[in-house]
Amino acid sequence: MFKKTSLAAGVAAFATLFVAGGPAVADADQVDYTAMTPHELAEYLIFEANDGGGFNLSQEMQEGGTARDRMQQDELQEACSIIGDGKPDADTMNAIRAAAAESIVYPEGGIQLGDWERGRELAWSGFGYRVGHNYDDHTTREVGGTCYNCHQFAMDRTGGTVGPGLTGYGKTRGSGEAILKYAYDMIYNPHVYFPCTHMPRFGASGFLDEQAIADIMAYMFDPESPVNE
Repeated sequence: MFKKTSLAAGVAAFATLFVAGGPAVADADQVDYTAMTPHELAEYLIFEANDGGGFNLSQEMQEGGTARDRMQQDELQEACSIIGDGKPDADTMNAIRAAAAESIVYPEGGIQLGDWERGRELAWSGFGYRVGHNYDDHTTREVGGTCYNCHQFAMDRTGGTVGPGLTGYGKTRGSGEAILKYAYDMIYNPHVYFPCTHMPRFGASGFLDEQAIADIMAYMFDPESPVNE
């Protein structure tokens, strides 16, 4: 999971004040929604209203902990939530980049490309770690990267358009050391380049392991991959 580190003092101080003050609620019968900030209202609706808004937040998660633990933001997420859709200031961006860089663990033998065919399956799969009454069976089906939700990879399937199109990624960029490191970092923890991006931290969160990242990268870079046709 993402390692907590100190972010920009201003944002951290703001977050500390919020946590110390807590949502402007104490008794459900005396809730004043109009006195809450949007952040406070979201916290209340998720964690307090109707004992979790109808969700069983005490449910144990496959990755460990409970659903309530999964809903708790780490320091980076809190900082970015406070900033919202605005652009972080320079000090905050530098602090987030530094924290993201610190979280990245590189393969002992250097960044290598794996199996593009397995990477294709992972990139187009959203399977794994769902919240529900039954655990996902990862022995019969691997955890996917859900990359297709936001990216278009090749012309044989239709992906999302939230993120940049990746068609021809390796063909147009080559496979030098710098671009391989950039792609690895983006999958592992994209905040190192784009602070407060909406892209998940697949490596830092532990949801994609080293081999899965290598295989997805192969799908992006291998000349035989449909991405580079």
